[in-house]
Amino acid sequence: QVQLVESGGGLVQAGGSLRLSCVASGRTFGTYASAWFRQAPGKERQFVAAISWSCSRTTYIDSVKGRFTISRDIAKNTLYLQMSTLKPEDTAVYYCAASPLSDVASEPSRYNYWGQGTQVTVSS
Repeated sequence: QVQLVESGGGLVQAGGSLRLSCVASGRTFGTYASAWFRQAPGKERQFVAAISWSCSRTTYIDSVKGRFTISRDIAKNTLYLQMSTLKPEDTAVYYCAASPLSDVASEPSRYNYWGQGTQVTVSS
């Protein structure tokens, strides 16, 4: 069992930056692929970025490539999402997720464990 707790969301102006964190407890992140998803009001949950258990592979949706970076600190059992050059369309609740499958995946069904979410609001 893995428990995930996100933090770091908030209100930021367009062009600004935020770093989201997700701390895992219960079991180590070390053997799990992990990811960030987001959900805007009235929209379906959307994949944002994922990282393999070994941290050797990452993948992003096109709209955040070059602006967002996913990373993980195994020693701290923490997943990060560094977000830069934020846009109003990035406004959403951001969720971290973990999968016992080792490789990256963009489908929500591949992830067994989810955090409660953290709100990111980007003003224009």
